[in-house]
Amino acid sequence: MGLLTVLLFLPVAGAIALLLLPRGNDRLVRIVTAVVTGVDLVLAGIVFFTYNVSAGGIQFTERLAWVRIPTTPQFNVDYYLGVDGLSTPLVLLTAFLSFLAVFISWNAIDTRVREYHILLLLLQTGVLGVFMALDFFLFFLFWEVELIPMYLLIGIWGSGRRMYAATKFLIYTLAGSAFMLVGIMLLYFNSTQATFDMFALANQNYAVPLKTLMFFFILTAFAVKLPVWPLHTWLPDAHGDAPTAISVLLAGVLLKMGAYGIFRILLMIFPDQMRTYAPLLVTIAVISIIYGALVTIMQPDMKRLVAYSSVSHMGYVLLGVAGGVTGLNMVGLNGAALQMFTHGTITGLLFAAVGVVYHKAHTRQIADFGGIAARMPVVATVFLIAGLGSLGLPALAGFVAELLIFLGSYQAYAWAAVLGAFGVLLATGYIMFMYRRVFFGPLNPRWAHLTDADPVDMVPLFALVAVIVLVGVYPTVLTRVFESGLQPILARLGG
Repeated sequence: MGLLTVLLFLPVAGAIALLLLPRGNDRLVRIVTAVVTGVDLVLAGIVFFTYNVSAGGIQFTERLAWVRIPTTPQFNVDYYLGVDGLSTPLVLLTAFLSFLAVFISWNAIDTRVREYHILLLLLQTGVLGVFMALDFFLFFLFWEVELIPMYLLIGIWGSGRRMYAATKFLIYTLAGSAFMLVGIMLLYFNSTQATFDMFALANQNYAVPLKTLMFFFILTAFAVKLPVWPLHTWLPDAHGDAPTAISVLLAGVLLKMGAYGIFRILLMIFPDQMRTYAPLLVTIAVISIIYGALVTIMQPDMKRLVAYSSVSHMGYVLLGVAGGVTGLNMVGLNGAALQMFTHGTITGLLFAAVGVVYHKAHTRQIADFGGIAARMPVVATVFLIAGLGSLGLPALAGFVAELLIFLGSYQAYAWAAVLGAFGVLLATGYIMFMYRRVFFGPLNPRWAHLTDADPVDMVPLFALVAVIVLVGVYPTVLTRVFESGLQPILARLGG
């Protein structure tokens, strides 16, 4: 059993262990989940820090024949895992946020605690599998696996219109998955090799019209998950009504599944189509950036405001990809890859801070607050750091990613880079407005009883701040790893 298999299925083992625990001991459930996710984080750290950046390529590979039908020899599915410079940081991010999710949930979840943590662990395995799978069938399997726990986590432990939000998330994602499944089947049955191996399929020759059709089928699934305009409307509902820890995971890693799919599959298997339709993608990216920011400004709810900001920020990922593809430069692609990681930590911190305020005040309406920094100085400070990171302040993680995206896209689409920079100005407006209205001004007497974050709440807050500052000050810790994974992709694009 290889390291990746242990890393992948340790959460499943943890979920089984939780099933065997006696009912009623919620504290033990939380401790066991924290230990399991903590060990998984250590394993992910080992993979990240021992990955040979100089050698590059796929490492830690594990491959076994999985599904074989003797009477149908052309159908072959392999249990094929591996990581490279593109997926390794995302595996680390998934394990990191899953570990923190346990502490974010510690005081917030007090009903059906065992079931909640079992689903949390199963969700972690589903997301990790997407980032590790190198067999297209296995990739699709893990892509679908994460739907079930996410649907239940939103529908059972969410707030507001939680069943509506969960169902909308499920319908949108399943619709996108249906398009991807058709694309996968077309790739498989029109290839000369009986395999779902992504790299083998990438080297097949397909007729251009067929390949274009497959490209748009698979692109649809990733566009829904990213999400980009106009396929984004499930996101604010899911974010707004999900438990805080689930919002952190949804923004931190589930959205990155769509971005990762664009890098791993579209850029690798469909480089010609990506070049041809890059102007369309950059147009959608700019609309997502500007539209997402404008709608964000109008939100009266703190959590929905942060949720809509993700539409704008994930538009930057698409902008960096399209600019890198057209300009054949590493800068834009590396910026887009880095944005996946930095957005996960910054938006995760915003959601975690909003969650602490909501847990204490039982409301997220911006107009209800005022002056609570006097009562919650730690949360106010953490929120300021997250907000400044979100709008791209130097020395914080968001600055480096956005700068690389603008530099890379400007070479090919100067107009898009300029409009994208305008999106940063809009971000400054909605972040600073919310921050000033909630934390400063006269203290609303209604909140005189508020207390600051508990010690358990401070664990994820401080951990995320540390990572945001580390990446902002020393981005090379990630950019060099991402570059090793992006070099083969850039070579396929002709750069």
